[in-house]
Amino acid sequence: MTGWIRGPFGLGAASRVTLAGCRTVLVVVPTMTAGTRLLDLVPLLEADHRVQVVFTVPHTGDTWHGVEDYVRRQGGLVLPWHQATRHAFDLVLAASHRHLADLHGPILLLPHGAGSLMSRRLSRKAGAATTPTTGLDRELLTFRGRVLPAALALTSDDELPALRELCPEAEPVAVVAGDICLDRMLASLPLRRRYRDALGVAEGERLTVVSSTWSTESTFGQRPELYRRALVESGGRVAAVLHPNIWTVHGTRQVRAWLADCLRAGLLLIPPEEGWRGAMVAADWVLGDHGSTTAYAAAIGRPITLATFPRDDIRPGSLADLVREAAPALDTGRPLAAQLEVALTRQEHLRETVAAALSSRPGGAAAVLRATMYRLLNLPEPACGLPTAVVPLPVPLEADDA
Repeated sequence: MTGWIRGPFGLGAASRVTLAGCRTVLVVVPTMTAGTRLLDLVPLLEADHRVQVVFTVPHTGDTWHGVEDYVRRQGGLVLPWHQATRHAFDLVLAASHRHLADLHGPILLLPHGAGSLMSRRLSRKAGAATTPTTGLDRELLTFRGRVLPAALALTSDDELPALRELCPEAEPVAVVAGDICLDRMLASLPLRRRYRDALGVAEGERLTVVSSTWSTESTFGQRPELYRRALVESGGRVAAVLHPNIWTVHGTRQVRAWLADCLRAGLLLIPPEEGWRGAMVAADWVLGDHGSTTAYAAAIGRPITLATFPRDDIRPGSLADLVREAAPALDTGRPLAAQLEVALTRQEHLRETVAAALSSRPGGAAAVLRATMYRLLNLPEPACGLPTAVVPLPVPLEADDA
């Protein structure tokens, strides 16, 4: 997009606005995964008449396909990137390390997946990387000697020692907030029947969710035949949850085409924008991998079987490593249904282990994050309570769309 948006800030703003004097909050969405995490935060402040929220998608010559369309579907005011980098905002919300040095205003930085410490040892962004990375490294959190975030949201107290070692100058801005995504999923558990109804799962019927992160080592990358096999052997309904980057890299049409025969056979394909959390709430069994969705499923008590797992690129002690240690691995030579029983025997231990590692503030993330945002905005928090925390009902794609 060229030109500038006539927004509620900048020269001449006083002649355009209807509600004057608002603090402006910029939501930076370089990827769909970052966007979905930030949309958990936006409802914590957007109803405040003192606040105006706007969005931007970085355009720096390396853009993920479909992200801007995704952001525009949210209905917010979307600024061109070149305009967003030339304004100062009262608060910037980010869930990615990308482009932080280009922005002006106090930044609240969150992880975009499970935990602030990456499970992978090597960054995929760096190509053939040979030096391990964690997500809390100095080169990610600082620029020319300046700590970039004004507040760095951590999910666990156990992440603080790593931050002290890797980037001690960022420790004063660290806030252990817990995990708002996990909190929303846990708050949704009492409504599980509604999520199952939304997916058409009958009373007493089993729902198996096949979950995949992105990369050639993922479930979809290693075992694309598993979706068909689950439909045949699982003894119930089957849903597919694919990482948004699978959709953005390969394209929606291609993903649907690859799974078209499964869709016609009854596969419930969850769209990348939203629905995976509701699917996990509804699930009876998750066939997953080293991705965050598998860890979240484990943390809310779903039995897990690992369909695949990288051999060498997972950091010891990470969330993915904890899942690997506690969850059974898929035996491709045995019937699927027989392997659920093994997963059920490890379900409670897995839940306790992963939930404790994922969040040190269970149920408290929204309150901590809202307090942090209003501190950075230099505004008192509103007297109203926090908005409803449950996740949206999943809406699978229609088979005719494939």
